[in-house]
Amino acid sequence: MQSVGVIGGGAWGTALAHMLRQAGRDVLLWAREKETIDDINQRHLNSQFLPGIELDPSLVATANLAAVAQRDIVLMVAPAQHVRVMSTALSGKLAAGTPMIICAKGLEQSTGKPLGEVVAECLPEATLAVLSGPSFAADVARGKPAALTLATHDEKLGSSLAVALGHRQFRLYWTSDVLGVELGGAVKNVLAIAAGIVDGKGLGASAHAALVTRGFAELRRFGEALGARPETLMGLSGLGDLLLTCASPQSRNMSLGRALGRGETLASVLAGRRSVAEGLYTAAAVTRRAAEIGIEMPICSAVQAIIEGRVTVDAAIDALLARPFRAEA
Repeated sequence: MQSVGVIGGGAWGTALAHMLRQAGRDVLLWAREKETIDDINQRHLNSQFLPGIELDPSLVATANLAAVAQRDIVLMVAPAQHVRVMSTALSGKLAAGTPMIICAKGLEQSTGKPLGEVVAECLPEATLAVLSGPSFAADVARGKPAALTLATHDEKLGSSLAVALGHRQFRLYWTSDVLGVELGGAVKNVLAIAAGIVDGKGLGASAHAALVTRGFAELRRFGEALGARPETLMGLSGLGDLLLTCASPQSRNMSLGRALGRGETLASVLAGRRSVAEGLYTAAAVTRRAAEIGIEMPICSAVQAIIEGRVTVDAAIDALLARPFRAEA
């Protein structure tokens, strides 16, 4: 498993492709935008999505999806809400048994399904895996150390993929809890918006710590109710990713929340961005699914109400602070 195809020319897809090329893998990157393809191939940059980082000069970008699908391993790094479209486009192009590693984080907004279910519906011939954990694209592209979780139902395959994709600066730990890894990566994006709002409102470090801790309680309740293992949610792809995403404005979700906390409108924030804050779309799926299974998630519900414009930021904060006192566990 030496050749890798990466689907998605955004920051994370480009960072993974560059990192794997630096590690000696044969990498082909698919991007939608012609200007991104030309930028990578001619100037060895991705000025639009990963500015300021010089890419490996032998990294090749293409618009040929079939060529990417023929690689030994394929990484699906398209935005979560585009995974179904991209998976459908891959139908008939992927060899049976090819590992398809989902690197996007989110739930499908329209159905509430984890992305693994979406890909399985569209590409039953693929062997599914999920890669998730605390990692910023710029850090990985610059060769800074990171550790992530690689989930496959077959742990033997997981260990093989970890060897194929990992290296000294990019440590991979494998698990068979695919659902747990997916849910941790999805829900933490919603909570990061909430953490950003706390920061943007200037509510202080104590409030931020309380928000992250109670948010993690929501993530655990939700994940365990759906069948995720507690140790997975406590690991890199759950608690680890939550801590990173809620702690730095490098996070697209946290930075969006900070802007909302400072009083900016959602429309004005989104107008100035090309990158996707997945929590915007996952919030609806999480709150809808939580209501269906009877799980209380007040922080995620407050984020969704703000996104939909049903409540103001101040009203949402007041409602959370006015909740009845209760036992912690």
